[in-house]
Amino acid sequence: MGKKIISLLLAAALMVTTMGMAAAAVPDTVQGKLAMLEVDTYGAEQTGAVMDRLNKLEKDYDGKHREGSLMARVDALYKELYTNGSEPSLLAELNAVEWNIGHEVSMKPLETRLADMELGLLGKTGEGTFKARISKLGKASFGTEKIPMEHVQVPANTLIKVALVDRVNAKNLKAGDKVRYKVAEDVLVDGSLIFAKGEPGEGTVEKVRQAKNFGRNAEVQIDFNKTKSIDGTEIETYVGEESKQEMKNMAMAAGASVAGMLLLGPIGIIGGAFVKGKNIDLPEGTELYIQTQNEESLYGVATVQQ
Repeated sequence: MGKKIISLLLAAALMVTTMGMAAAAVPDTVQGKLAMLEVDTYGAEQTGAVMDRLNKLEKDYDGKHREGSLMARVDALYKELYTNGSEPSLLAELNAVEWNIGHEVSMKPLETRLADMELGLLGKTGEGTFKARISKLGKASFGTEKIPMEHVQVPANTLIKVALVDRVNAKNLKAGDKVRYKVAEDVLVDGSLIFAKGEPGEGTVEKVRQAKNFGRNAEVQIDFNKTKSIDGTEIETYVGEESKQEMKNMAMAAGASVAGMLLLGPIGIIGGAFVKGKNIDLPEGTELYIQTQNEESLYGVATVQQ
């Protein structure tokens, strides 16, 4: 069988819960927000005095230090990077530019993503603040000063095709473990890009049961609870009726029999009767469908201008 068919059959073996959980809470301490900013910017939490770390972030993003209390300064930087208001956040603009250049968004830290784009598009890494470098790339990529992002109403149950980033093996998992995945195909709503290929998501392992002799199935339950949109918002996602049907359709289109797929009752858990007595081992790249839980108002990239 081809890789696609095998991936579908493996995906059918995965038990998935149907209710999404709320997106991760915003850190409420200086240290928590600072660490989040550093991980997303440099790839890891930095060491040293808190003031030195904050000064570096402010210099890298804006070229100057803000005034006010420590918390006020961290909050201002956090808002600049993550908060979408009357204008999209800096992270939203970065995502839009990266997608427009390579039609995929990277899971790498911001500093690395900027350098990679500059080398690919301009032939050398740029100088100046992160904000100025993003603006320069945006103008070179889109041809305009203003990145074409607009608010879009995204319906509940919008389908998203995703692929596992982490291997899912029942032998190596326990409840509470995190499972990373990413968007496998662009999702457009009314001509605007809402979920870009490569955008990250994170699931939580809720239950693991090992396979036993005499035909007891292995079982893994994962809540695919939050997936990032192009504007950086963590959206509540889950496996519902629409996504289960899409996985069936994908299996049939690939020529694979769905006889081995078993729907277990109204709670909508998908199991795999064909893996009886065998370990569940889903490789990186295994594809499946999830869907948005609620209607959302998000920034999207106007693709008609491509």
